Amino acid sequence: MIRFLHLVQNENMKIYRRTGTWVMFGLLLVAIIGMAFLMKAHLSSQSEDDWKQSLMKENKSMEIQLRKEEILPHVKDELQKMIAINQYRIEKDIPPMEGTMWEFARDAGKTLIPLITLFTVIIGANSVAGEFSWGTIKLLLIRPVHRSKVLLSKYLATLLFSLVMLFSMFLLLLLVGGIVHGFDGWDLPHLYHDGEQVKEQSMPLHLATLFALGSVELVMMVTFSFMVSTVFRSSSMAIGLSIFLMFAGNQAVFILSKWDQDWIKYLLFANTDLSPYFGDGTPLVDGITLSFSLMVLGIHFLLFHLIAWWLFIKRDITA
Repeated sequence: MIRFLHLVQNENMKIYRRTGTWVMFGLLLVAIIGMAFLMKAHLSSQSEDDWKQSLMKENKSMEIQLRKEEILPHVKDELQKMIAINQYRIEKDIPPMEGTMWEFARDAGKTLIPLITLFTVIIGANSVAGEFSWGTIKLLLIRPVHRSKVLLSKYLATLLFSLVMLFSMFLLLLLVGGIVHGFDGWDLPHLYHDGEQVKEQSMPLHLATLFALGSVELVMMVTFSFMVSTVFRSSSMAIGLSIFLMFAGNQAVFILSKWDQDWIKYLLFANTDLSPYFGDGTPLVDGITLSFSLMVLGIHFLLFHLIAWWLFIKRDITA
């Protein structure tokens, strides 16, 4: 166990000793600052109306839509929930989070998670394939540690890097958002409808939940790139394929879902977005559930690892 922990520590040292790693953190900080000022400029160009009056107008508009006969059941349900939440805000005097640090943290976080996914994919792809490119794989495998532990240590170090990036992003979003947009709405709660009534949730917990759900695709893409780099010993192929799937996967599933084919729900990217099961939108494919999506994700996750493990163990990689 101690040897394995030393392996993980060694892999972490390799990651953070690279100049490129700190360049990634720098790019993340620049992106957050840039987005904060862009959002601030956009908000300053909008007229400031009384938020209660705005919510009452919004409710009246949604009530008119509810009277339409052709309205779909799920749309009707969402409108009713939004009306209830708006009414709760008015009655409890809880202003919306528009223009606050929380809105910035939420919107910027959703935008930046794919960037962190890209950074982690690069780290993971170089973790195994880089050992072959640099000619250090033989030195790594002469240690009295099983190859599976070597591979696992690299994977865990990559995931730890992604956690550090996510945590850094979370703190920087709150800090930069508070400096640029102000800390006035620090105690604002997140309001949601559980199907029966409106409930309050702490905003940090809400954001942490959103980022955790958004990280599902991160873990899957990192695992995929890790497998490709292990199989083909090519970091460029792993990065290229992962980036292509990141940008094309969801779009392909969306287009295929229009064909109304049952097999589409078994595709990986039909199940990577778990937020619809927690009240944020609807699934890309109709008829799938949270348990089904978790099952599909688990099967893909195990398949990627089994392929990488089997080839890494069986191949004569020292040749």
